[in-house]
Amino acid sequence: MRTLLLNKLTLGFLSATLLISCAGKKENYQSTLHEPQLFSKTVKKLNDVVLENNFPPMIATRNYVYSTIAAYEIIAAGDPTHYQSLAGQIKHMPAMPKPADTSVIDFPLAAMLALTRVGNAVTFPEGSLMDYYDELIHMADSLGMPEARINGTKAYSDTIVATIMTWSKADNYAQTRSATRYNVTNEPGRYVPTPPMYAQALEPHWAEIRTMVLDSASMCRAQNPPVFDPTNKNGRFYKDMMEVKLVGDSLSDEQKHIAEFWDDNPFKMNVSGHVMFATKKFSPPGHWMNIVGIAAKKAGADFNTTVTGYAKTAISLFDAFISCWEGKYSYNYIRPETVINQVVDAEWRPFIQTPPFPSFPSGHGTASASAAEAMSKIGRASCRERV
Repeated sequence: MRTLLLNKLTLGFLSATLLISCAGKKENYQSTLHEPQLFSKTVKKLNDVVLENNFPPMIATRNYVYSTIAAYEIIAAGDPTHYQSLAGQIKHMPAMPKPADTSVIDFPLAAMLALTRVGNAVTFPEGSLMDYYDELIHMADSLGMPEARINGTKAYSDTIVATIMTWSKADNYAQTRSATRYNVTNEPGRYVPTPPMYAQALEPHWAEIRTMVLDSASMCRAQNPPVFDPTNKNGRFYKDMMEVKLVGDSLSDEQKHIAEFWDDNPFKMNVSGHVMFATKKFSPPGHWMNIVGIAAKKAGADFNTTVTGYAKTAISLFDAFISCWEGKYSYNYIRPETVINQVVDAEWRPFIQTPPFPSFPSGHGTASASAAEAMSKIGRASCRERV
Protein backbone atom coordinates (compact mmCIF):
# COMPACT_ATOMS: atom_id res chain seq x y z
CA MET A 1 0.00 0.00 0.00
CA ARG A 2 2.80 2.41 0.91
CA THR A 3 4.63 1.57 -2.33
CA LEU A 4 1.47 2.17 -4.36
CA LEU A 5 0.94 5.52 -2.63
CA LEU A 6 4.53 6.58 -3.32
CA ASN A 7 4.18 5.60 -6.97
CA LYS A 8 1.01 7.68 -7.27
CA LEU A 9 2.68 10.64 -5.58
CA THR A 10 5.71 10.32 -7.84
CA LEU A 11 3.50 10.10 -10.94
CA GLY A 12 1.55 13.13 -9.80
CA PHE A 13 4.73 15.10 -9.17
CA LEU A 14 6.14 14.20 -12.61
CA SER A 15 2.87 15.15 -14.30
CA ALA A 16 2.80 18.49 -12.53
CA THR A 17 6.44 19.10 -13.42
CA LEU A 18 5.72 18.25 -17.07
CA LEU A 19 2.74 20.63 -17.15
CA ILE A 20 4.80 23.43 -15.61
CA SER A 21 7.63 22.72 -18.05
CA CYS A 22 5.27 22.80 -21.05
CA ALA A 23 3.68 26.01 -19.84
CA GLY A 24 7.12 27.48 -19.35
CA LYS A 25 8.14 26.47 -22.85
CA LYS A 26 4.99 28.05 -24.28
CA GLU A 27 5.75 31.29 -22.47
CA ASN A 28 9.36 30.97 -23.55
CA TYR A 29 8.62 30.69 -27.27
CA GLN A 30 6.20 33.58 -27.18
CA SER A 31 8.50 35.88 -25.24
CA THR A 32 11.39 35.05 -27.56
CA LEU A 33 9.70 34.93 -30.97
CA HIS A 34 7.48 37.94 -30.28
CA GLU A 35 10.44 40.10 -29.33
CA PRO A 36 10.58 43.11 -31.71
CA GLN A 37 14.36 43.06 -31.76
CA LEU A 38 14.23 39.60 -33.32
CA PHE A 39 12.32 41.11 -36.23
CA SER A 40 15.00 43.81 -36.50
CA LYS A 41 17.62 41.05 -36.54
CA THR A 42 15.71 39.40 -39.38
CA VAL A 43 15.72 42.62 -41.41
CA LYS A 44 19.44 42.94 -40.68
CA LYS A 45 19.99 39.47 -42.16
CA LEU A 46 18.43 40.72 -45.40
CA ASN A 47 20.47 43.91 -45.14
CA ASP A 48 23.67 41.90 -44.90
CA VAL A 49 22.83 39.95 -48.06
CA VAL A 50 22.10 43.20 -49.90
CA LEU A 51 25.46 44.56 -48.74
CA GLU A 52 27.48 41.48 -49.66
CA ASN A 53 25.96 41.30 -53.12
CA ASN A 54 26.57 44.99 -53.74
CA PHE A 55 23.03 45.95 -54.74
CA PRO A 56 22.80 49.60 -55.81
CA PRO A 57 20.49 51.72 -53.66
CA MET A 58 17.39 51.71 -55.84
CA ILE A 59 17.48 47.94 -56.28
CA ALA A 60 18.01 47.60 -52.53
CA THR A 61 14.74 49.46 -51.96
CA ARG A 62 12.98 46.83 -54.04
CA ASN A 63 14.44 44.11 -51.80
CA TYR A 64 13.18 45.87 -48.70
CA VAL A 65 9.77 47.03 -49.89
CA TYR A 66 8.29 43.69 -50.94
CA SER A 67 9.74 41.78 -47.99
CA THR A 68 8.54 44.27 -45.35
CA ILE A 69 5.11 44.59 -46.96
CA ALA A 70 4.80 40.78 -46.75
CA ALA A 71 5.62 40.94 -43.05
CA TYR A 72 3.20 43.83 -42.50
CA GLU A 73 0.33 42.04 -44.25
CA ILE A 74 0.71 39.15 -41.84
CA ILE A 75 0.61 41.25 -38.69
CA ALA A 76 -2.36 43.15 -40.14
CA ALA A 77 -4.19 39.85 -40.66
CA GLY A 78 -3.38 38.87 -37.08
CA ASP A 79 -4.58 42.17 -35.57
CA PRO A 80 -7.28 43.58 -37.89
CA THR A 81 -8.65 45.78 -35.11
CA HIS A 82 -5.55 47.96 -35.18
CA TYR A 83 -4.02 47.34 -38.61
CA GLN A 84 -5.42 47.47 -42.13
CA SER A 85 -4.14 45.68 -45.21
CA LEU A 86 -2.31 47.87 -47.70
CA ALA A 87 -4.33 46.28 -50.53
CA GLY A 88 -6.45 49.08 -51.91
CA GLN A 89 -4.36 51.72 -50.19
CA ILE A 90 -1.66 50.81 -52.69
CA LYS A 91 -3.98 50.91 -55.71
CA HIS A 92 -2.45 48.08 -57.73
CA MET A 93 -1.84 45.78 -54.77
CA PRO A 94 -4.08 42.68 -54.80
CA ALA A 95 -6.10 41.44 -51.85
CA MET A 96 -4.09 39.25 -49.52
CA PRO A 97 -5.18 35.74 -48.45
CA LYS A 98 -7.12 35.62 -45.18
CA PRO A 99 -6.11 33.13 -42.49
CA ALA A 100 -8.53 30.20 -42.34
CA ASP A 101 -7.75 29.33 -38.71
CA THR A 102 -5.91 31.88 -36.59
CA SER A 103 -5.52 29.40 -33.73
CA VAL A 104 -2.77 27.52 -35.60
CA ILE A 105 -0.82 30.61 -36.70
CA ASP A 106 1.87 32.43 -34.77
CA PHE A 107 1.70 35.78 -36.58
CA PRO A 108 5.06 37.24 -35.46
CA LEU A 109 6.88 34.09 -36.60
CA ALA A 110 4.87 34.08 -39.84
CA ALA A 111 5.89 37.72 -40.46
CA MET A 112 9.58 36.89 -40.08
CA LEU A 113 9.29 33.80 -42.26
CA ALA A 114 7.54 35.82 -44.97
CA LEU A 115 10.13 38.58 -44.87
CA THR A 116 12.89 36.00 -45.15
CA ARG A 117 11.31 34.10 -48.04
CA VAL A 118 10.42 37.20 -50.05
CA GLY A 119 13.85 38.68 -49.34
CA ASN A 120 15.40 35.42 -50.45
CA ALA A 121 13.43 35.46 -53.71
CA VAL A 122 14.34 39.01 -54.73
CA THR A 123 18.03 38.89 -53.76
CA PHE A 124 20.95 37.23 -55.46
CA PRO A 125 22.10 34.54 -55.18
CA GLU A 126 18.67 33.07 -54.42
CA GLY A 127 18.88 30.86 -51.36
CA SER A 128 21.07 33.24 -49.37
CA LEU A 129 18.50 33.57 -46.58
CA MET A 130 17.13 30.03 -46.37
CA ASP A 131 19.59 28.96 -43.67
CA TYR A 132 18.19 31.74 -41.51
CA TYR A 133 14.65 30.67 -42.40
CA ASP A 134 15.45 27.17 -41.12
CA GLU A 135 17.05 28.70 -38.05
CA LEU A 136 13.78 30.48 -37.19
CA ILE A 137 11.82 27.23 -37.58
CA HIS A 138 14.32 25.36 -35.40
CA MET A 139 14.13 28.12 -32.80
CA ALA A 140 10.34 27.85 -32.64
CA ASP A 141 10.52 24.06 -32.30
CA SER A 142 13.24 24.09 -29.64
CA LEU A 143 11.32 26.68 -27.61
CA GLY A 144 8.25 24.46 -27.51
CA MET A 145 5.94 25.76 -30.21
CA PRO A 146 3.54 22.90 -31.06
CA GLU A 147 4.18 21.23 -34.41
CA ALA A 148 0.66 22.00 -35.63
CA ARG A 149 1.23 25.68 -34.92
CA ILE A 150 4.57 25.68 -36.73
CA ASN A 151 3.00 24.01 -39.76
CA GLY A 152 0.03 26.38 -39.75
CA THR A 153 2.36 29.36 -39.44
CA LYS A 154 4.50 28.21 -42.36
CA ALA A 155 1.45 27.48 -44.51
CA TYR A 156 -0.11 30.91 -44.00
CA SER A 157 3.23 32.65 -44.48
CA ASP A 158 3.68 30.81 -47.77
CA THR A 159 0.31 32.03 -49.11
CA ILE A 160 1.30 35.65 -48.44
CA VAL A 161 4.73 35.10 -49.99
CA ALA A 162 3.25 33.63 -53.16
CA THR A 163 0.78 36.52 -53.55
CA ILE A 164 3.43 39.18 -52.93
CA MET A 165 5.88 37.61 -55.37
CA THR A 166 3.27 37.38 -58.14
CA TRP A 167 2.40 41.03 -57.57
CA SER A 168 6.07 42.07 -57.57
CA LYS A 169 6.69 40.59 -61.02
CA ALA A 170 4.47 43.21 -62.65
CA ASP A 171 6.48 46.23 -61.47
CA ASN A 172 8.52 46.50 -64.71
CA TYR A 173 11.79 45.56 -63.03
CA ALA A 174 12.50 42.63 -65.34
CA GLN A 175 11.83 44.74 -68.43
CA THR A 176 14.28 47.44 -67.38
CA ARG A 177 17.10 44.88 -67.14
CA SER A 178 17.43 44.99 -70.92
CA ALA A 179 16.82 48.73 -71.37
CA THR A 180 19.29 50.95 -73.21
CA ARG A 181 22.28 52.43 -71.40
CA TYR A 182 22.86 56.09 -70.65
CA ASN A 183 24.16 58.00 -73.65
CA VAL A 184 27.35 59.93 -72.85
CA THR A 185 27.75 63.11 -74.92
CA ASN A 186 29.81 66.32 -74.78
CA GLU A 187 26.80 68.55 -74.32
CA PRO A 188 27.73 71.38 -71.88
CA GLY A 189 26.37 70.78 -68.40
CA ARG A 190 25.45 67.15 -69.08
CA TYR A 191 26.50 64.37 -66.73
CA VAL A 192 29.50 62.26 -67.69
CA PRO A 193 31.11 59.42 -65.68
CA THR A 194 33.64 60.46 -63.04
CA PRO A 195 36.95 59.11 -61.71
CA PRO A 196 38.33 56.77 -60.59
CA MET A 197 35.90 54.16 -61.99
CA TYR A 198 34.27 56.11 -64.82
CA ALA A 199 31.43 53.65 -64.32
CA GLN A 200 28.37 53.38 -66.51
CA ALA A 201 25.54 55.63 -65.28
CA LEU A 202 23.42 53.67 -62.83
CA GLU A 203 19.83 52.64 -63.63
CA PRO A 204 18.82 55.36 -66.11
CA HIS A 205 15.39 53.71 -66.54
CA TRP A 206 14.47 53.38 -62.86
CA ALA A 207 11.69 55.94 -63.29
CA GLU A 208 9.88 53.29 -65.31
CA ILE A 209 9.44 51.11 -62.22
CA ARG A 210 5.89 51.01 -60.86
CA THR A 211 5.45 53.30 -57.86
CA MET A 212 3.72 52.29 -54.63
CA VAL A 213 1.88 55.42 -53.49
CA LEU A 214 2.92 58.16 -55.90
CA ASP A 215 0.58 58.68 -58.83
CA SER A 216 3.57 58.79 -61.15
CA ALA A 217 7.36 59.04 -61.08
CA SER A 218 7.17 62.73 -62.02
CA MET A 219 4.53 63.64 -59.43
CA CYS A 220 7.09 65.25 -57.09
CA ARG A 221 9.81 66.25 -59.52
CA ALA A 222 12.29 68.75 -58.08
CA GLN A 223 12.37 72.27 -59.50
CA ASN A 224 14.84 73.02 -62.27
CA PRO A 225 18.48 73.17 -61.15
CA PRO A 226 20.54 76.35 -61.66
CA VAL A 227 21.35 77.16 -65.28
CA PHE A 228 24.75 75.76 -66.24
CA ASP A 229 26.99 78.83 -66.42
CA PRO A 230 30.39 78.01 -64.90
CA THR A 231 32.19 81.19 -65.98
CA ASN A 232 29.70 83.80 -64.78
CA LYS A 233 31.06 84.71 -61.35
CA ASN A 234 27.82 86.47 -60.44
CA GLY A 235 25.65 83.52 -61.39
CA ARG A 236 24.07 80.93 -59.09
CA PHE A 237 25.89 78.00 -60.70
CA TYR A 238 29.35 79.51 -60.29
CA LYS A 239 28.70 80.41 -56.65
CA ASP A 240 27.41 76.91 -55.87
CA MET A 241 30.36 75.32 -57.69
CA MET A 242 32.92 77.35 -55.75
CA GLU A 243 31.15 76.66 -52.47
CA VAL A 244 31.52 72.93 -53.10
CA LYS A 245 35.23 73.33 -53.78
CA LEU A 246 35.99 75.69 -50.90
CA VAL A 247 34.07 73.66 -48.34
CA GLY A 248 35.64 70.46 -49.65
CA ASP A 249 39.11 71.96 -49.30
CA SER A 250 38.63 73.05 -45.70
CA LEU A 251 36.67 70.29 -43.99
CA SER A 252 37.03 70.07 -40.22
CA ASP A 253 37.53 66.70 -38.52
CA GLU A 254 33.89 66.80 -37.43
CA GLN A 255 32.69 67.46 -40.97
CA LYS A 256 34.83 64.60 -42.26
CA HIS A 257 33.38 62.30 -39.60
CA ILE A 258 29.82 63.29 -40.58
CA ALA A 259 30.63 62.82 -44.26
CA GLU A 260 32.07 59.35 -43.63
CA PHE A 261 29.06 58.36 -41.52
CA TRP A 262 26.69 59.21 -44.36
CA ASP A 263 28.99 57.98 -47.14
CA ASP A 264 26.69 55.22 -48.36
CA ASN A 265 28.34 54.52 -51.68
CA PRO A 266 27.79 50.73 -51.85
CA PHE A 267 30.83 50.18 -54.08
CA LYS A 268 33.72 52.55 -53.50
CA MET A 269 36.75 52.05 -55.73
CA ASN A 270 40.07 52.58 -53.94
CA VAL A 271 43.14 53.35 -56.04
CA SER A 272 46.71 53.22 -54.79
CA GLY A 273 49.27 53.42 -57.57
CA HIS A 274 48.51 50.51 -59.90
CA VAL A 275 46.44 48.72 -57.27
CA MET A 276 42.64 49.01 -57.32
CA PHE A 277 40.24 47.42 -54.83
CA ALA A 278 36.63 47.97 -53.87
CA THR A 279 35.08 48.66 -50.48
CA LYS A 280 31.48 47.58 -49.92
CA LYS A 281 29.16 49.67 -47.75
CA PHE A 282 25.48 49.98 -46.99
CA SER A 283 23.62 52.16 -49.46
CA PRO A 284 21.25 54.87 -48.11
CA PRO A 285 18.26 52.46 -47.94
CA GLY A 286 20.27 49.91 -45.95
CA HIS A 287 21.53 52.65 -43.65
CA TRP A 288 17.98 53.84 -42.99
CA MET A 289 16.61 50.34 -42.43
CA ASN A 290 19.19 49.94 -39.68
CA ILE A 291 18.12 53.29 -38.22
CA VAL A 292 14.50 52.09 -38.10
CA GLY A 293 15.60 49.25 -35.83
CA ILE A 294 17.47 51.64 -33.54
CA ALA A 295 14.51 54.03 -33.38
CA ALA A 296 12.05 51.22 -32.64
CA LYS A 297 14.23 49.90 -29.83
CA LYS A 298 14.70 53.34 -28.27
CA ALA A 299 10.95 53.99 -28.47
CA GLY A 300 10.13 50.66 -26.83
CA ALA A 301 7.97 49.77 -29.83
CA ASP A 302 6.14 46.45 -29.72
CA PHE A 303 6.45 43.82 -32.45
CA ASN A 304 3.64 45.05 -34.69
CA THR A 305 4.65 48.69 -34.40
CA THR A 306 8.21 47.75 -35.33
CA VAL A 307 7.07 45.82 -38.42
CA THR A 308 4.87 48.78 -39.42
CA GLY A 309 7.79 51.18 -39.06
CA TYR A 310 9.96 49.09 -41.36
CA ALA A 311 7.21 48.74 -43.98
CA LYS A 312 6.37 52.46 -44.01
CA THR A 313 10.03 53.39 -44.33
CA ALA A 314 10.66 50.86 -47.09
CA ILE A 315 7.67 52.12 -49.09
CA SER A 316 8.82 55.72 -48.74
CA LEU A 317 12.37 54.82 -49.82
CA PHE A 318 11.12 52.85 -52.80
CA ASP A 319 9.01 55.71 -54.16
CA ALA A 320 11.64 58.30 -53.23
CA PHE A 321 14.24 56.65 -55.45
CA ILE A 322 11.82 56.31 -58.36
CA SER A 323 10.90 59.99 -58.05
CA CYS A 324 14.51 61.09 -57.62
CA TRP A 325 15.76 59.01 -60.55
CA GLU A 326 13.03 60.46 -62.76
CA GLY A 327 14.49 63.89 -61.99
CA LYS A 328 18.10 62.81 -62.37
CA TYR A 329 17.64 61.42 -65.86
CA SER A 330 15.34 64.25 -66.92
CA TYR A 331 17.94 66.91 -66.06
CA ASN A 332 21.10 64.77 -66.60
CA TYR A 333 22.89 67.40 -64.52
CA ILE A 334 26.66 67.59 -64.41
CA ARG A 335 28.61 66.60 -61.29
CA PRO A 336 30.51 69.33 -59.37
CA GLU A 337 33.70 67.26 -59.66
CA THR A 338 33.47 67.30 -63.45
CA VAL A 339 32.97 71.04 -63.89
CA ILE A 340 35.55 71.96 -61.23
CA ASN A 341 38.06 69.80 -63.11
CA GLN A 342 37.10 71.55 -66.35
CA VAL A 343 37.30 75.19 -65.28
CA VAL A 344 39.00 75.48 -61.87
CA ASP A 345 41.40 72.65 -60.96
CA ALA A 346 41.97 69.58 -63.15
CA GLU A 347 43.32 67.57 -60.19
CA TRP A 348 40.61 68.37 -57.64
CA ARG A 349 38.78 65.46 -56.01
CA PRO A 350 35.93 65.53 -53.47
CA PHE A 351 36.41 64.04 -50.00
CA ILE A 352 33.69 61.45 -50.74
CA GLN A 353 33.91 59.55 -54.01
CA THR A 354 31.36 60.68 -56.59
CA PRO A 355 28.71 58.00 -57.30
CA PRO A 356 27.88 57.03 -60.91
CA PHE A 357 24.72 58.99 -61.76
CA PRO A 358 23.70 62.61 -62.44
CA SER A 359 23.91 65.04 -59.55
CA PHE A 360 20.45 66.61 -59.37
CA PRO A 361 18.30 66.08 -57.43
CA SER A 362 20.23 64.55 -54.55
CA GLY A 363 19.59 60.85 -54.11
CA HIS A 364 20.75 60.84 -50.51
CA GLY A 365 18.79 63.99 -49.70
CA THR A 366 15.59 62.69 -51.27
CA ALA A 367 15.81 59.25 -49.68
CA SER A 368 16.83 60.48 -46.23
CA ALA A 369 14.11 63.13 -46.01
CA SER A 370 11.51 60.60 -47.08
CA ALA A 371 12.70 57.90 -44.67
CA ALA A 372 13.00 60.28 -41.72
CA GLU A 373 9.44 61.48 -42.25
CA ALA A 374 8.05 57.95 -42.63
CA MET A 375 9.68 56.62 -39.48
CA SER A 376 8.97 59.70 -37.34
CA LYS A 377 5.87 58.17 -35.76
CA ILE A 378 7.80 55.22 -34.36
CA GLY A 379 8.99 57.45 -31.51
CA ARG A 380 5.54 58.79 -30.68
CA ALA A 381 4.41 56.57 -27.84
CA SER A 382 4.55 53.47 -30.07
CA CYS A 383 0.83 53.85 -30.62
CA ARG A 384 -1.12 51.30 -32.61
CA GLU A 385 -2.85 52.77 -35.61
CA ARG A 386 -4.60 51.81 -38.76
CA VAL A 387 -2.18 52.42 -41.61
